[in-house]
Amino acid sequence: MRWARLLGGLAILAVVVWWVGPQPFVTAVRSAGPSALVAALALTAVTTVCCAWRWRVLARGLGVEVSLREAVSAYYRSQFLNATLPGGVLGDAHRALRHGALPVVADRGSGQAVQVAAVGALLLTGPAPWAAALLTAGMVAALVRWPQVVVTSLVASAGHVVVFLVAARAAGTDASLAELVPLALLVLLAASIPLNVAGWGPREGMAAWGFAAAGLGAAQGATVAVLYGVLALVATLPGAVLLARGAVRA
Repeated sequence: MRWARLLGGLAILAVVVWWVGPQPFVTAVRSAGPSALVAALALTAVTTVCCAWRWRVLARGLGVEVSLREAVSAYYRSQFLNATLPGGVLGDAHRALRHGALPVVADRGSGQAVQVAAVGALLLTGPAPWAAALLTAGMVAALVRWPQVVVTSLVASAGHVVVFLVAARAAGTDASLAELVPLALLVLLAASIPLNVAGWGPREGMAAWGFAAAGLGAAQGATVAVLYGVLALVATLPGAVLLARGAVRA
């Protein structure tokens, strides 16, 4: 299964390169200016604290105590490992080894469930309002039962969307927010598909397809997705510092 995930991610990247060429990758790296990097670091700090808070709440409900400080540190380490090691989930495995598997599974599952529900409610408003109504009702019910989990998940998802918008503007995309936000939601949803190489693959494929379908160009979509990947990687560098400090102490 591990090899299938890696090969799937590599295959998608190969198709994207065949489709748009290597130039979007070069352009993305060159577009990663200081302002975009600082914005990504700040936004990711907010999303990390939200995710750590959600994990802490779920862990406590399962009888596992994790302080907020340790939760934030562990989440940063996890994000860095996910962004640099094949598979995109080894950071979560590292977190599970130190703090228990069940709270980590509950954390990842609840975060993705809220993200899927929010994306569905927003994207289905026009063509399928009844489906959007059902999803919204489900979100409201979840909010009543698990308010901290839902709110922190929504804030974290919004933070990732804003980082994507920062990447789009830095890459020279002049489309309106009404066009970019649905694309960002689709791309970030595709990024959660486990067929990737440290997060790369489905994200770039969905961005190329989505931007092409919206009339913005497949190459531009690939550029934005790659730049988002670069910004996301840089934003997880505090996790590398924490890992290095832990290794020195050990």
